[in-house]
Amino acid sequence: MKFRLAFGLALGAALLAGVAAQSQTNWVGTWAASQQIPEPANSLAPEAMRDATIRQIFHVSIGGSVVRVRLSNAFGTEPLRFTSVHIARPVAPPGAQVDPASDRVVTFFGKPDVIVPAGAEYLSDPIPFALAPLSSVAVSFYLEDAPAVETGHPGSRETTYYAHGNLTGAAELPGAQTIDHWYQVSGIEVEAPPQAAAIAVVGDSITDGHASTTNGNDRWTDFLAARLQASPATREISVLNEGIGGNRLLQDGAGPNVLARLNRDLLAQAGVRWLIVLEGVNDLGMLTRDGPAPPAAHAALVERIEAGYQQIVERAHERGIEVIGGTITPYMGSDYYHPDAANEADREAVNAWIRTPGHFDAVIDFDRALRDPQHPDRLRQQLDCGDHLHPNPAGYKVMAEAVPLGLFAGQPWTAERGTAGDLP
Repeated sequence: MKFRLAFGLALGAALLAGVAAQSQTNWVGTWAASQQIPEPANSLAPEAMRDATIRQIFHVSIGGSVVRVRLSNAFGTEPLRFTSVHIARPVAPPGAQVDPASDRVVTFFGKPDVIVPAGAEYLSDPIPFALAPLSSVAVSFYLEDAPAVETGHPGSRETTYYAHGNLTGAAELPGAQTIDHWYQVSGIEVEAPPQAAAIAVVGDSITDGHASTTNGNDRWTDFLAARLQASPATREISVLNEGIGGNRLLQDGAGPNVLARLNRDLLAQAGVRWLIVLEGVNDLGMLTRDGPAPPAAHAALVERIEAGYQQIVERAHERGIEVIGGTITPYMGSDYYHPDAANEADREAVNAWIRTPGHFDAVIDFDRALRDPQHPDRLRQQLDCGDHLHPNPAGYKVMAEAVPLGLFAGQPWTAERGTAGDLP
């Protein structure tokens, strides 16, 4: 009897120790993309996704030896069955070929297939997989039936490959067709050291990477991830790009508004310790895109944007996440929005609020980094992609260089400087 009791206590202690060890695992997102319903021009035809293997390439930030893949059916209206999912290293991205020696089956509750409920996302089991920092990884999945409503990220700036048949474990996809959008995968996480953490970035097309190079990984968040890797003090910090082209803070546009997607896209991401907010230019521009607005409408919009920022800060603080405000960059001369002096006054008012100590935990002055010193309501010509709204890759590099790495290395933010001290 004593032996049984001792054995039971020992077994219970071992089980509790196992549970405790699992709970102490530090999962950190290394790549992510905000999901939406793809517009008709950005979706795959149902016949293309039926009896089809979809192989997608993702460029990660930090590395690890154990990974999890997050599948998404967030906007689906019916359960979606993934018959098979594989992860592997691409041979020479961009390209559909993968190294067969690196190929691993991705499982869910120990099985190679999973049914993701409508409106849900699903995390895989931990998968041993050597993932290097700033590398690319291929995730392939097979669908027997196409989703009734697709979930995806149109602004991938990365080529996706698809072919009929279950080829998830194949080194190549013979006869594969291509499309520059992502579908049904929203994140990749790594088992990371205790000090590792993630920076989530919420933004619009400037964060999503409009005018960056397809398959070039030269969004400003990519440049920031490279800077973090180059410094020993920040090497365990990842960057999660949750930008959506055309996104707005207050109203739905391309994808849900920021306040509606805050929980899923940002607060629920694994390991997030900081949140950078760079949103608002589409809210400002849309006010007068189709015609002038009275002064009262301008004032009301500015107030609502500032209140929206405050909501983000308060909700993030509840999760222990620091919130960093990014000033809205110049867009005078935009052929899309046709801004005038009233729009510029709105932008300056919002930026003044962002820069005021006590509103955000810290500030990154993207406006100051990109504006033309002689014409501060415009982007510097050499950093302008040509539409006077979006930076080019050189501009995105400047944006990344404007981010003080000290924000993420324990250096305090000071109101006098407006940002944390940078690292050498």
